[in-house]
Amino acid sequence: MSGGAAVAGLAAAGVGRMLAGGTATEASKPKKLKLPETPANKPSGNGGEEEAQRGEQQSAKRAVTHETLPPPPKDASIDVAGMPKLITPASSFYLIDTELTSPRIDVNNWKLSVKGAVDNPVEFSYKDLLGMSTREADITLSCVSNTVGGGLVSNGRWTGVLLSDVLKEAGVSRDRITRASRQLVGRSVDGFTTGFKTDIALDGRNALVAFGLNGSELPVKHGYPVRLVVPGLYGYVSATKWLTEIELTNWNFDAYWIQRTWSKEGPIKTQSRIDTVEDGDYLSPGKNPIGGVAWAPHRGIEKVEVSTDGGQTWNKARLARQLAEDTWRQYVYDWDATPGDYTIQVRATDGNGDTQTASEAPPHPSGATGYHTIGVSVG
Repeated sequence: MSGGAAVAGLAAAGVGRMLAGGTATEASKPKKLKLPETPANKPSGNGGEEEAQRGEQQSAKRAVTHETLPPPPKDASIDVAGMPKLITPASSFYLIDTELTSPRIDVNNWKLSVKGAVDNPVEFSYKDLLGMSTREADITLSCVSNTVGGGLVSNGRWTGVLLSDVLKEAGVSRDRITRASRQLVGRSVDGFTTGFKTDIALDGRNALVAFGLNGSELPVKHGYPVRLVVPGLYGYVSATKWLTEIELTNWNFDAYWIQRTWSKEGPIKTQSRIDTVEDGDYLSPGKNPIGGVAWAPHRGIEKVEVSTDGGQTWNKARLARQLAEDTWRQYVYDWDATPGDYTIQVRATDGNGDTQTASEAPPHPSGATGYHTIGVSVG
């Protein structure tokens, strides 16, 4: 208990803690995800004849589909030394947890309940979820405790059921959200909670009840058997791992990190990072690619600019194709460097036309801001 409290205390102070060395080595080779060709049994609700009729009507209304994505196009990646992979391997995906060990869950006994201010409380088994219509979605996740230029951000190809479809089974729709159901709370088997506005789950984005990562089952450390993945929100308000309960409640409820003084809503801020060159590098004169990734999930990246003179002038970088508006985007600026000492910075503009701020702020309470800045020498 004291170990878990120590981790929580560090993260609450804005430092954060990557557990197990920051990788998912223990579960880096989970089983390949297999989806059934026919629908599984419908989730059980309140029981009785009315429930049976509801299940039959819903089955008649929609066919079960499993939407998959083609391989990423070649022009979505830039082949430059030091560039992060477009899709982060599960073994390299960043990790932030409040506990030192991951729960071990028997999927045959696991259940997901949807309760609270809903018309029809329902319960799903793992088989129920796999038997519903599923989809793959490329989504970048980021931790609120990530510093400017830090590594607590990764991009994955997730498989799951739309959160909106799960909520629909409980009678939840966007036009029926009330004060009593304004907040969606995700609860883990270990009691950890997240919370965000219910309408975000119903606004058309690929918010998922996810059970797959990069074509395989979720690694244990990333939430096996099921977790929430909500594009555009920091993980501390949305990405419940080892999910066992979804509760609709009012806005007065404060989830785990909100109780520890972090901001209530948690939208991911537009950010960019330099990856191909590091602070303190000594470069040769001539062509030097300055590249990396920029992200603004659910808004996309419209432009990236690089400065080699500490922000006095800016140069437009070449962008890879945007894989999806919910993912990071690779960029590179081919710098023709001459001898001297330089301060290199990067900034991104999102799909709404808003450029990330130069104003520097720490991660606490709502995410770090500022330009990633490094110093290099050429000679």
